[in-house]
Amino acid sequence: MKIPITIKMGLISCLIFLGGKSQGLSQDLNLFDSEEILEISMKGDFDRLFKDTKGEPQYFDFSLSYVDNSEKSPDIPLKIRTRGHFRREMNICNFPPLLLNFAKETTINTVFEKQDKLKLVMPCRGEKYLLREFYVYKLYNLITEQSFKVRLVRLTFEDLSSKPKDFEPVLAFLIEDEDRMAERNGMTSINQELIRPESIPAPDFLRMAVFQYLIGNTDWSIQYRQNIKLINVDKASLPIAVPYDFDHAGIVEAPYAKPAPELKMLSVTERRYRGYCMEDMKVFDETIALYNSKKEAIYNLYAESKLLDEKTIKSTVKYLDGFYDLVNNPKRLKTEFQYPCLEEGTGNVVIKGLKK
Repeated sequence: MKIPITIKMGLISCLIFLGGKSQGLSQDLNLFDSEEILEISMKGDFDRLFKDTKGEPQYFDFSLSYVDNSEKSPDIPLKIRTRGHFRREMNICNFPPLLLNFAKETTINTVFEKQDKLKLVMPCRGEKYLLREFYVYKLYNLITEQSFKVRLVRLTFEDLSSKPKDFEPVLAFLIEDEDRMAERNGMTSINQELIRPESIPAPDFLRMAVFQYLIGNTDWSIQYRQNIKLINVDKASLPIAVPYDFDHAGIVEAPYAKPAPELKMLSVTERRYRGYCMEDMKVFDETIALYNSKKEAIYNLYAESKLLDEKTIKSTVKYLDGFYDLVNNPKRLKTEFQYPCLEEGTGNVVIKGLKK
């Protein structure tokens, strides 16, 4: 049977479209699905960029290239600015966190295809703490797909400042864009204000809140959207909280990290459950079962790491032991997780954020 020419052309066009779409998708997936350290080089005026630590951050013109399969890519023009609050402050970090702003038309057929704005976490007080925070993201990836993916990079500097500095290459990591993370989960990101913790479905909230307890992080709040992004399926559905920014977590133990004074804690390594009051302990059963089911994978994430030093692995395993010992002891679990119910405690204190 002879196929009409119009149908043939339609089939060819469809195949071309699907092929192009597939190629673009594979480029997109390669950025955050690969475990390989991406070698990148950034060229621009780093002196002006790194000194931009006060007030509204300013974008600066840069270019970026990377090495893929031993071949260097062409330069990709982009704009870069500093970002964040605490780690952007002068004299706190060796390097401030950065935001990479790509023009989509310049990234076609590159590993950054379809990317728009990407956060780049720079080493603050050395690569040791950067790697610890990187692994916290990987830990939450084990718990849920509704989490930010990350990719390690080795960054080389090409300083075009008037008095260029000879920077040594450093490890850093990219964080998946908020909208892309939401899209990957069949959702969209939302900026709705006045969201209370109780507005989030209990299983989703507890999954996130217990994770924050596991890593010893108190630097978050739903109300002030502190280190929390919200996503949902549509306007009629309830939001889901996705955490990020874990440098103040006890499991990272950054030298500058301190708990908020309002919490009356001695150290960030001290765990404090920051959920809201739930007197019926049965509501935690499903969440504790989830974390128990992921226990082996979580321990293996650290034990099998080729990037973390031996001392960090041992101390992290010990910190994880403390969590699992507690959540599997009903009496201790009740004491810890009903802390927000105590009138004399600090469980109901809402922290706007650690700015200083």
